[in-house]
Amino acid sequence: MTDSYPPLSPFRAGMRCRCPRCGKGPLFEGLLTVAARCRHCDLDFSASDSGDGRAVFVIFIIGPIVTGLAFWFEMVFEPPMWVHLIIWTPVVLGGSVWLLRPLKAFLVALQFPLKSGESGTRTFD
Repeated sequence: MTDSYPPLSPFRAGMRCRCPRCGKGPLFEGLLTVAARCRHCDLDFSASDSGDGRAVFVIFIIGPIVTGLAFWFEMVFEPPMWVHLIIWTPVVLGGSVWLLRPLKAFLVALQFPLKSGESGTRTFD
């Protein structure tokens, strides 16, 4: 059944949060809840598991950016500590939530062509 669909880039499908097989159906039901099946091609997503990989990527992306900006802000403006707290807390939280969804979709999309699933025991249809 997967032969009737052209191969998709996992990066493209992941960043668009779409089905890794057809690229049309949404991958998520809620903010971070993976749908049970694709609405367009009926691909079963039950074997997909992105684990904690997305959180590691978010930490490695957001952490250096915010740290660098906070150091720069401190050197240029020398604000009190509460200003840093007010500025960087929403930046870290907002940036993390903004990146979690596409990174989770990317990791799920990477599993599809490899037919890998949770602990290697289940595979995509």
